[in-house]
Amino acid sequence: MNHRTALVGALALTTGLALTGCSSDSKPELKVTGAFMPQPVGDMAAGFLVVKNSGGTDRLTSVSSSLSDHVTIHETKNQAMRMVSSFEVPAGGELDLERGGSHIMFMDLKQRPKQGETVFLELHFETADPIKVDVPVKETTYNPKKQ
Repeated sequence: MNHRTALVGALALTTGLALTGCSSDSKPELKVTGAFMPQPVGDMAAGFLVVKNSGGTDRLTSVSSSLSDHVTIHETKNQAMRMVSSFEVPAGGELDLERGGSHIMFMDLKQRPKQGETVFLELHFETADPIKVDVPVKETTYNPKKQ
């Protein structure tokens, strides 16, 4: 075996080890906290919550609810809102869907929930099982960050 072949083989082995070391085989361990929906004033609403993850990385891929047949997830960057296909839920971290930032959008509401009621939704993930969430409807101006 010549020097070049040995070098290429060693480089391939090192690269393979580096890639293996970066992968996360631990399962996501997800918990939802702080969910709320401001009382909607029209035919659409927004939902906010935090997904805490004490395991490996996962992705929120969709949300479903009996409140609307058209529930999407949006990010806000530079004061512009746009629909996205998923959000990362980082390993050992959290996905924070909050006012002024990323959030859940409910379009064409089948009914308009009132303050004090609860909206049921289900979060769907790439790896983890779906999580059912009871979301309390708060006053229109509610913002837990400013309480």
